Amino acid sequence: MLNFKRIGLEDKVWMDELIAAADKASCSQNFTNLFIWADTYNHLVARMNDYLVVKGGLGDVKRYLFPTGCGDIRPVIAAMIQDALACGHEFVMVGLLPEDAALLEKLYKGSFEFKKWRDGFDYVYLLEKLVLLPGRKLHAKRNHINFFIENNDWTFEPITRENLGECRKMNEEWYREKGQSCNAGLANERRAVDKCFENYSELGLEGGLLRASGRIVAYTIGEPLNSDTYVIHVEKAFSSIRGAYQMINREFASYIRDNHPHIIYVNREDDTGDKGLRRAKLSYYPDRMIEKYTARYKRSSLK
Repeated sequence: MLNFKRIGLEDKVWMDELIAAADKASCSQNFTNLFIWADTYNHLVARMNDYLVVKGGLGDVKRYLFPTGCGDIRPVIAAMIQDALACGHEFVMVGLLPEDAALLEKLYKGSFEFKKWRDGFDYVYLLEKLVLLPGRKLHAKRNHINFFIENNDWTFEPITRENLGECRKMNEEWYREKGQSCNAGLANERRAVDKCFENYSELGLEGGLLRASGRIVAYTIGEPLNSDTYVIHVEKAFSSIRGAYQMINREFASYIRDNHPHIIYVNREDDTGDKGLRRAKLSYYPDRMIEKYTARYKRSSLK
């Protein structure tokens, strides 16, 4: 039986332990992401044996993440199926990695229908490439950075307790310019970003900010995701300032390299199907995409 509860900061220790044991490359398998988006997706969590089970969704539509942890997964999947039956909704898992889908098919041959979830694919880049921006394909990025450097009295600094409030004010200005009240998706995103600021230390987050003539014009927030990958949760810059986005991206990549020498990759999360975000992330030419799938349990298989 699964005893679900609403996710809280008090769950970070045991969830991080199970997430670390699985060592997944997906941004979905991350306490911060589950916590900051809990208000939007109504995330509930439960522990069964050495597995983390997550349930949530928009409105009455309920979905599960593939269990995270180690050990025999079969009793965990069985409990999830029974939970769906008891709650009267279909059993659908989202965010499965290819190896998760393969395991599920091996254990429950023909019982699940799998579909690629392109909007949920993660964009993964070599850290060194984000620092150096080599080659012809990234020439435009270097041009934007050079323009920013030549036209601004700029500094980069880590986000600290002393400048966190100032950074948050810049974030509020960014959302005001975007007019988030007219966009439900952006309003949900702002709530998630606000939770990063409100719980910055407790979540163990790191960040960097970019100043031009003393004014903060860009910032970014992230943390180590697994044994060789860093994840970027938030990146904001004033689009009116040419090169600000490219500059904060490069400077924070340098910060990651200097402070986390074991990190090889940077996961910049998914694009949620947003065309503009997709173009921006593809423009950095990801070294690989983390493919994800949905798995729907066939009604004829339910018992």
